Amino acid sequence: MKKIINQPGNFVDEVMEGIVAAYGDRVKLLDGDRRVILSNTPTRDGKVGIVTGGGSGHLPVFLGYVGQGLLDGCAVGNVFASPSAEKMAKTIKACDRGNGVLCLYGNYGGDNMNFDMACEMVDLEDDIKTMTVRVKDDVASAPPEAAERRRGVAGMVYAFKVAGAAADEGRPLEAVAAVAQKALGNIRTMGIALSPCIVPDVGKPTFAIADHEVEIGMGIHGEPGIEVRAMASADELAEIILGKLLGDMPLTAGDTVSVMVNGLGATPKEELLIVYRYLHKQLSEKGVKLVMPHIGEFATSMEMAGLSVTLFKLDSELEALLRAPASTPFYTNENI
Repeated sequence: MKKIINQPGNFVDEVMEGIVAAYGDRVKLLDGDRRVILSNTPTRDGKVGIVTGGGSGHLPVFLGYVGQGLLDGCAVGNVFASPSAEKMAKTIKACDRGNGVLCLYGNYGGDNMNFDMACEMVDLEDDIKTMTVRVKDDVASAPPEAAERRRGVAGMVYAFKVAGAAADEGRPLEAVAAVAQKALGNIRTMGIALSPCIVPDVGKPTFAIADHEVEIGMGIHGEPGIEVRAMASADELAEIILGKLLGDMPLTAGDTVSVMVNGLGATPKEELLIVYRYLHKQLSEKGVKLVMPHIGEFATSMEMAGLSVTLFKLDSELEALLRAPASTPFYTNENI
């Protein structure tokens, strides 16, 4: 294993220390806890809090979206491992301003169990009202008839953005949860992997794939995809991904979408732009309007090579919320 780290067991804590050292004017640790980060942006009383959580190793998800117009707090666990229910409960308590907290996170077993426990804890101990919305945008992880089993991947960034803007508008908890769910009903993602990553504590690749192969639909933790095939050109790969996405969420002339081409950690932005070029051409020829493209690293998997494509179908409400101001150390929509 060749990584620029110190002791593998200190990896997550030292990342958190680095974030606060670099961006301490905008985010902070909760009472020195190196597994919970909060926004430093002044926020009015009564605003609905929005929190997330999940395993480390996916930066900017989850930590990178804490700040103005997005999340109020985030709990993280070890690499690819859920944070504890206690950490999640601490985050919820710190982000409650009197009108409840939305827990918005990916659909993974550990996160589901621990957030459910955390919500019960804050209800019993502090009378804090919570609601839960789980991100299930990965079309490769289950067929449409079993969509409740789908994993949450890069599409959660769009959900964070919409929910954050709705909370900033002063909407109540039920309305913030509803619009986050509405957004997720119009979000689909699919990824491809070219190489594995190495979890520091494990010290070996999470899976194996030959140099001449690509895995279609692989998850961000190395979960199996739907097909391993020979490596192909950018246009051919983009065609496969787009076909799967449109098969799950058809688009027609007059529709408006935001497209995210997300690098998984080791894919140059030039390659992401080549893929976006193909998607833009194909969708434009169908009469679909593309707005606010997101091209870059938004949800990674350590140093995995590959990418994912997310389609976010917009109506006037969702587009307005997507365009609303937002700024964190890792995300701003001012230049999107």
